Amino acid sequence: MEIPYEVSARPDTGLYNAKIGIWLFLASEVMLFGGLFSAYVFLRVGALPGYWPHGFLNVPVGFVNTLVLIGSSVTVVLAWASLKMRRFAQYKIWMGITILCGIFFLTVKLTYEWPAKFHHFGAYIKPEAMAKYEPYLGNNYLAAKKLPPRVEITGDVDEVALADPNSKAYVFKALDEVNADPTNPASDRPTFWQRPVVEKELVVDKADVQYASMFYPRHSAFFSAYFLITGLHGLHVLGGIIVFTYFWLPVGANLYKRNPEHLANRIEVVGLFWHFVDLVWIFVFPLFYLL
Repeated sequence: MEIPYEVSARPDTGLYNAKIGIWLFLASEVMLFGGLFSAYVFLRVGALPGYWPHGFLNVPVGFVNTLVLIGSSVTVVLAWASLKMRRFAQYKIWMGITILCGIFFLTVKLTYEWPAKFHHFGAYIKPEAMAKYEPYLGNNYLAAKKLPPRVEITGDVDEVALADPNSKAYVFKALDEVNADPTNPASDRPTFWQRPVVEKELVVDKADVQYASMFYPRHSAFFSAYFLITGLHGLHVLGGIIVFTYFWLPVGANLYKRNPEHLANRIEVVGLFWHFVDLVWIFVFPLFYLL
């Protein structure tokens, strides 16, 4: 028994079944990510001055990942076009490049970007202790320039001392450039570049701190949103890679031998999903990395 309209288009919609299905699925995905992005915007708009971080994400790395994803959207179209022209060998090449682009994206995210946050530390200073750490916050300088205040000192800490339950202070082994020299105009907020750390030790009394932790999701609303949205996006990238690999392996060759158009349709459907994943990242990059 053959399922109708699995390859050929339906007369009423002009689309085959899988294509209708993927468009319905993508509509639900738009609502999912649309809700998350809306929540992020409201959190940011409602944040108190100085409590929303800037410049903690690596813009050049994020830009390279953006180019890689955009390039993979091109190669998946070329893979689909190769199948439509019945050039299976070219399809294998373009699909292989698409898979490698997706693996590269995830590798950068999971082995470089995320781990870097788990070793970076931030301490929010209590309002009554701001004056004590003025040389590292530079709020008098920022106020003169009519810029938002800073309430957080960030950098690399002594993790051994941090793990000591009897420790009464946070020992920064190195400070972010913005805290090492807060009067440097190059470090004024907002910044589009990740701030390098400077070898400058600082001891911050725990009694002067509202809250402090590594840049885990619980550190702030920003990092909660960052890890949630980029993590969910990463799962979508992983799902796309798995399906692409499935059709790139001998399974795809066998399907091509039985019905080349069937394989072309499947690649078109997964390609539409991949374009959506790319589009989501195009929203993620400016919202998190640039603004």
